[in-house]
This record gives sequence, structure tokens and C-alpha cells, in this order.
Amino acid sequence: MNPHQAAGLAARRAGPDALALALQASRADTLATFDVMHNALLAAGRRVPQEAIFNPLLWELGHIGWFQTWWTCRNPQRALGHRADPDVPREVIPADAARSDALYDSSRVPHATRWNLPLPGAAQTQSELAEQLVAVLALLGGRTDDASLYFHRLSLLHEDMHHEAALYMAQALGLRIVDARWQPQSLITERRTLTVAGGLLQQGTRADGEFAFDNECGMRTELLASFGIDSRVLNWADYLPAVQAGACPVPRYLRRFEHGWQVQRWGDWQALDLQLPACHVSVDEAQAWCQWAGRRLPTEAEWAFGAEQLPEAFAWGAVWEWTATAFAPYPGFEPHPYRDYSAPWFDSRPVLRGASFVTQPRMHHLRYRNFFSGARTDIFAGFRSCPA
Repeated sequence: MNPHQAAGLAARRAGPDALALALQASRADTLATFDVMHNALLAAGRRVPQEAIFNPLLWELGHIGWFQTWWTCRNPQRALGHRADPDVPREVIPADAARSDALYDSSRVPHATRWNLPLPGAAQTQSELAEQLVAVLALLGGRTDDASLYFHRLSLLHEDMHHEAALYMAQALGLRIVDARWQPQSLITERRTLTVAGGLLQQGTRADGEFAFDNECGMRTELLASFGIDSRVLNWADYLPAVQAGACPVPRYLRRFEHGWQVQRWGDWQALDLQLPACHVSVDEAQAWCQWAGRRLPTEAEWAFGAEQLPEAFAWGAVWEWTATAFAPYPGFEPHPYRDYSAPWFDSRPVLRGASFVTQPRMHHLRYRNFFSGARTDIFAGFRSCPA
């Protein structure tokens, strides 16, 4: 079993006391990473460039606090959980709520405008975040049913996602991150082909009960024939022979030097440990390697069935893993109140499964479906393969 899986299960089932601790821990990591990145940019006289994959740091912070209060403190239907009306007028609006809505509502504030908004400074933003968290935590007392805890669990995992996005950005901007929790680990076990006996796979879950994202809900049943699948993702020793053969381009953040390969991690060039997971690989690069090796990417169903049937042998969590399946809803899908989370992205982009070494342990869950454009190389993504 993935060593962090227990944390992921606990987060989705967390009661008020555990949620309070997790929300505070998540916020501590958010602020610590923000301070490192903010100070590094200030010292270098830089700012976050206006690119589609980035947001200004202060906007990210403000959005995290806004999101939590919008769905909890200001939501009169918060006790209804995923059955709440997303458009219900917000109640008891604090004095600065209209300003926050105009600045941080990601559904209504165009991405390209965020660099020119009159955002509060770092000190004021952090002060507002602290006040907002106090209010969010105050609502937890006495709430024990899944519906009334739904938006607190959503807010927790939403903040954890933004923390991972901040680490993507730190890597892309060459900002130093020294926290040992966000460093990759060598894959020293043999990558071997596991044989998975065929059977019936049921993907999906009911919306009621422990927390689930809307794209995990509904149900898809698939009968799978027996198949083979790698026991782990590729490491650089597995991947780089295809680069040297000209079958794949030199991956992002790698370069050749006279004694081998170097990798740029958090802004520093260093000798590449060939046992580290191959990452920052696009889906096209993954497929190019597969073609060179006479293999293929697993489907999402094969990934899920392999992890389910062979939990001790099927290692995951080193990097996000590309699959050959397009992100699409399960039969019976209904969007949850956070309408922008899944439905806008059912656009043929591939599903990624698993987690990465910069993913909070609370986010590790076998049902979790990630979804990025297949061209992205800034995310910590790699792959495993199946026999063709």
C-alpha cells in the first residue's frame, strides 16, 4: 500500500477536530512556501511572469482564503454539502467581502487581469488569511455529518492543491526549496512487469458519505482481460536510453555534460541520480518512449485495477502518472457546487493517476483523478508502461 494512503483516507473522512488540525497544518505549509518564494523573487528583483500556467503569488494567497470563506462562512447552504446551490446569495457579508469577490473569484476574474489588480500587500493578505481561518475553524464545532463537513474538506484539499501548484511554479522559476518533504526519492526496486488477472472493475463512487470530488462520482463498470503493467514508474536509468537513441527529446530541466547528465532542481544544477523518477515528461514524450521500447501507456482502468488487485507490488506516489485515457465523466456524473472543478476540462486531456513527491499526503487517494494538458512539462509527471 502507498505509505501516504492512510493520510488520504483520513482527510476525506476527517471529523471536526482532525479537520481543524489539518486546515492549520495546510495553512502553515502555504505560508512557509509563500515566504520562501516571495523573498526569493524580491531579492532577485523579479516577479511572477504573466503566463497561463502561473498566478501572482499574492493572488494565490488571497484566492485560497476567499475560497474557504465563500464555501463555508458565507454559504447559507453549507450544511447541504454537495447538494448546495452554488449560486445562493452569500449571507452576512463582511465589510471586505465585495472587494475580495472582485479580486479572487477565479470563476469571474479573468486570468490575464490578475497581474494588474489592486491586490493588498503581503502583510495585509496574511493578516486577512489568519482572520478567515479563525472564522472557518469556528464553524466546525459540533458538526459531525459528512454533508456539513463537505465544504471544509473541499477547502482543505483545495489549499493542498494550490500548495502543489506553488511548488510547480517554484521549480519553473528556479526558486530554491530546501524542505526535505518536497524532494524526490530514488527508485531502487526493480521495474518489473506485473501480471494482473482479468476481472470486473468498478470505477467511481456515490456522492454521499466520505468526501469525493465530483469527477470520482457516478459509476463505470469495465470487464478487463488479463494484462501486464510495470510495478513502478520509470526512473531516469529506464528513460534516458531512448533519449540517447534519439527517440525522445532531452527532457525539461536536464542537460548533458561531459560525465553524464545534470538536472536542475529548485534552481540548482546537480549531477543526475539515475534512480530518481523520470519526471517533467509530457504525454507525447511518454508515448515516444513507449513506441521506442515496444510498450504502451496503461489505460486509466488498467492503472486503477492494477493498484487495486496488487496493492503491495504496485508502487505509486513518486510522480503523477500519465494514462492513455481522456478525462471524461463517469456515467451518472453530476457537477458538485464548485462547478469549475471538473466539467470545463472534459476536453480530451489525459487523466493522470497517483500522486507526486510534492503532493501533500492528504491528497493521496486511489480514486483521485488528476487532469492536465498532455503538453505540460512543468508538473511532476512521469509514467509506467504496459507490454504492447
